[in-house]
Amino acid sequence: MTVQKSDLLQGTLDLLILKTVALGPVHGYGISQRIQQVSREALQVQQGSLYPALHRLEKRGWLQATWGESESGRQAKYYRLSAKGRKQLQIEESEWNRLSEAIGLVLRTAE
Repeated sequence: MTVQKSDLLQGTLDLLILKTVALGPVHGYGISQRIQQVSREALQVQQGSLYPALHRLEKRGWLQATWGESESGRQAKYYRLSAKGRKQLQIEESEWNRLSEAIGLVLRTAE
């Protein structure tokens, strides 16, 4: 199942990226692969959604990037969380947990 950006709740992609990058420095393609693997293939972030999101998060100061050599020997931009990004990740996780709990309540009472 490929999840298009329009299918994700606003801000969900940012949360997924921040959480993935929190595991350690990783390049864009690696972020996409980790999300796909951890979600058991349920989520596939397309480049057209991923790279604009990475640039937006970097511009906000949540990610810091440096150039390095990838596993294939090519130059790649590696992203890592900044201190501001770690704080934002905590906020995003808290908001997501609150939202998912509320949705769960609605689904359980609607049965």
